[in-house]
Formats: sequence, structure tokens, C-alpha cells
Amino acid sequence: MEPRTRYPVQTGNRLLYKNIELDPGTGRVLRDGVPVTLSPKERCLLAFLLTHRGQAFTREELLACVWGVTSPQRTRTVDMHIRQLRRKLGPELDIVTVFKVGYRLN
Repeated sequence: MEPRTRYPVQTGNRLLYKNIELDPGTGRVLRDGVPVTLSPKERCLLAFLLTHRGQAFTREELLACVWGVTSPQRTRTVDMHIRQLRRKLGPELDIVTVFKVGYRLN
């Protein structure tokens, strides 16, 4: 499976989504103007989802695009990182689980 290409949707150098702001250059993440600490992979996953809003991705596609893993693996890495993003950024970050597919940011 080929990873999908990235088409950034940015305002200046920031990615905005509801009350969440990500500056890809500095890695700074704000929720309601308050800094949120994310791991480097959480920031990469968030940036990827923000630039591909509305598109559903399988776990394998996310592993390939965000982690660079191209061989099929059984891992819960994507699920754990999605759970952490939901926990840290709250319900405003509308990442939905798409049954039998993967995840999508609405």
C-alpha cells in the first residue's frame, strides 16, 4: 500500500483546528491559547491529521505516513497515540474511529 502524499492546509505557518493551534516550525501546540505538551510523534500525527481533515486512514497508512513503517505489523502504536491526543487535547479534537477502516479527523 502506497502512503498518501501530504497537502498542507495552513494559515501562515500555523495549522488551526477549532481551539487547537499547531506551529509545525516550532512544534508548539496550543489549546485555548494554553501550551500543551505533546511527544514528537504525537505532534507529527496531529499535523498529519490536520492536513488531511475528513480523510479516513487505516492504521497501516498512518504507520507508513507518520512513522515511516512500510512492512505490515500488528501493533497498537497508532491506537495509543490517538488515545493520547484525545486525552491531551480534549473532545474538541474530533478524531473518529471509522469502523473496519481506521481513523479520521472531522
